[in-house]
Amino acid sequence: MKFKTLLYSVSARIARITLNRPERLNAIDDRMPGEIRRAVQTANADDAVHMIVLAGAGRAFCAGYDLKKFAEEDATNRWTQDMPWDPMRDYRGMKANTDDFFSIWRSYKPVICKVQGYAVAGGSDIALCADIVVMAEDAKIGYMPARVWGCPTTAMWVYRLGAEKAKRMLLTGDTIDGRTAKSWGLVYDAVPAKKLDAAVEALAERIASVPRSQLMMQKLMINQAYENMGLANTQMIATLFDGITRHSPEGMWFKREAEAKGFHAAVAWRDGGKPIPDARDLQPSKRRQR
Repeated sequence: MKFKTLLYSVSARIARITLNRPERLNAIDDRMPGEIRRAVQTANADDAVHMIVLAGAGRAFCAGYDLKKFAEEDATNRWTQDMPWDPMRDYRGMKANTDDFFSIWRSYKPVICKVQGYAVAGGSDIALCADIVVMAEDAKIGYMPARVWGCPTTAMWVYRLGAEKAKRMLLTGDTIDGRTAKSWGLVYDAVPAKKLDAAVEALAERIASVPRSQLMMQKLMINQAYENMGLANTQMIATLFDGITRHSPEGMWFKREAEAKGFHAAVAWRDGGKPIPDARDLQPSKRRQR
């Protein structure tokens, strides 16, 4: 199977899925979610594969959606509609991406995610779908669009961190490094960047030595506990809210900022801590409307 946005290979019982848009820090385009799903399906159908290593080529695992394209360019696209917008059309599109990412979580073969550089915004959605995440100590993870223009559709922050620390991350949009992510329990391990490959390989080889059926049963049993907690319902709400964030007054302001001043300038405002304009300040007053 040929892919445009990732590389796929198999050796020594391990399938390797590598996001491969390094010139864009492996940012998510329209093709990548479906290709991730197809690669996972390929690994699951291969009896030679016992487990999967998910990684990113170049300097980062994944820097999120390619918002320079989606936010800075055409005023209307599949993620930003004219008003009044159709929330169910938006939901169908984003739910499809969420399901593609969640093929990692639902994979019968265990998945280790290796994170260097960044796993941020939509990239964190992908990474946190893995069964085990190993980060470089200096790598960054977070969901900055929680400040404006996004809601993490896979909803894995709360399931990995618990309510308080998930709120700490999503009420600020801050990022944390690998050391902090490990100490908080968000990821399994954080190691010096030079030792990241070796740490992931050692763990992958250990898991790959176990029979496929044993791995599948253990993973299904553990995942079912999360399903029992209402994971699917939480994702439905998160995916709906993601569409709302992009069409709220503040979300439309962010889109206009990106179009007028460039995506990087809009992000500098968003992430720098400068107050996001309030909806009341973005609406014409009743007096002006008269």
